[in-house]
Amino acid sequence: MESLDLRVLGDALAWRRAGHAVTLVTVVETWGSAPRPPGALLAVRDDGVVSGSVSGGCVEDDLIARVKSGERNAVPSMIAYGVTKDEAARFGLPCGGTLRLVQEPLRETGWVEELLARTATHELVARTLVLATGRVTLSAATRDQGMRFDGLELTTLFGPKWRMLLVGAGQLSQAVAQMALLLDFEVLVCDPREEYSNTLAVTGARHVPGMPDDVVREMRPDAHTAIVALTHDPKLDDMALMEALRSDAFYVGALGSSRNQATRKERLAQHFGLTQEELQRLHGPVGLRIGAKTPAEIAVSILGEIVECKNPAAQAVRQAPGCVVS
Repeated sequence: MESLDLRVLGDALAWRRAGHAVTLVTVVETWGSAPRPPGALLAVRDDGVVSGSVSGGCVEDDLIARVKSGERNAVPSMIAYGVTKDEAARFGLPCGGTLRLVQEPLRETGWVEELLARTATHELVARTLVLATGRVTLSAATRDQGMRFDGLELTTLFGPKWRMLLVGAGQLSQAVAQMALLLDFEVLVCDPREEYSNTLAVTGARHVPGMPDDVVREMRPDAHTAIVALTHDPKLDDMALMEALRSDAFYVGALGSSRNQATRKERLAQHFGLTQEELQRLHGPVGLRIGAKTPAEIAVSILGEIVECKNPAAQAVRQAPGCVVS
């Protein structure tokens, strides 16, 4: 499954190839309880068809009306919604929210084709737009970058900023992989057992050959990486956890009951020399306590806990044990 913004660009490219005029709209600043974050992307076709979103719907309606009325801009321009309380209410922006947007005509499509090709190979790409001219340049990005806008240039990121390594390719791992892809994670799956790895059938997830400890070392987990051990085989899970708990990964979890986790921590301490501080980072039993029983429900609980660790807003409410967020 592609990320939402990449689907927007894919739709915009298809529309331009079919001869339509297309306007791209990017959220660049928000105040109050704006529905969509900075960087959110919308494409509006000349007949009013849209892909993506920049708000809860009312702003889109106004943008569609502008395009259908024939409004066109030769170069990118700024537009704001919800500057006043009355206007915020008119456009459905809660709590006096305000949106500042950059709208740009999509004329050249070469950069779209290149960006889609590069992100298809799991590359994180920065796109920089010069508002005065509409010129677009692409460059390699790093996971510590974010969207930048100084009034003159807008830089947004495309591709998977967050990574998830799943140790195990069984039914549960495949359910987690499918949901993680929807959340814009780059999903890597490691399982040296041929009877499992050969059955991995999740479009977008990438199989990584090798033993789990080697794979974790080679991927160099950073503060945007989550690692989840799901094989239920201590020989494989423990090897991954041995390296993961010493890394900068913001989340490390393992499948198993509370009793199994206690035994696991004893093994990791006795045989691999992990410290109590490192062991405290382990989420186990993995996932939120929601009474999950089926693979899909367990996957929801795992992704819920990972999102809780990933998002600073959730951390401000409740610091989950083992979360390390930059």
